[in-house]
Amino acid sequence: MSRTGPLTKDTTTVALGLAQVRIGLASTYIGQRRAILPASASVGALADTKIVGNVDFFKLESGFPLQEDAIFPLREAISLELSFKEITPANVALARGLNPSNYASVHSGEIPLGTMATPTFLRLEAIYTYPDGVNTLKIIFPRMQVAASLEMDFQMEDVLAVPIVCESKRADDAISGGHVIWNGAPLGIITWDDATGTTTTSSSTTTTTTG
Repeated sequence: MSRTGPLTKDTTTVALGLAQVRIGLASTYIGQRRAILPASASVGALADTKIVGNVDFFKLESGFPLQEDAIFPLREAISLELSFKEITPANVALARGLNPSNYASVHSGEIPLGTMATPTFLRLEAIYTYPDGVNTLKIIFPRMQVAASLEMDFQMEDVLAVPIVCESKRADDAISGGHVIWNGAPLGIITWDDATGTTTTSSSTTTTTTG
């Protein structure tokens, strides 16, 4: 008897586990389209990572009774939600919308309270390695801001995990702080790197080789 249902086509494409999240200053790396942040820029251990892409659509209807003819996108937003476990000055600064690179020590620093201002524009790179340990998926927000209310819920028998939301913002050259290389992908890109070093972007059907 032949098997039916959604059979696995390629086991190397199944995702399991969390992505590593790296944070840098947007202005420093705005001209870079590939993942460039070092592993040292990682926020460390995470409890979860979740990509959320929201699109609002207008539905065109006609006739009686009304039936849908088409839908048109009205607005698009994409964000990465994560909860970090390592409670360092840099990570708490990130949750407050500050530049985490200003905090080098893991056990020394000060975060001022009652001084909320426009969150710093940062660069986010989420590096996910497939279970085969070779192939990767990378999500790049070249210009993002953290939108979150700080919540640190200490538990008696569980590790503290602080949730934050990293919202991608426009990075094209029509906005101050943007760059021309993002004109075709103003909110960033999703790329896949295979074992040969070939990168394919979600914003183009062109395959390029990374250096």
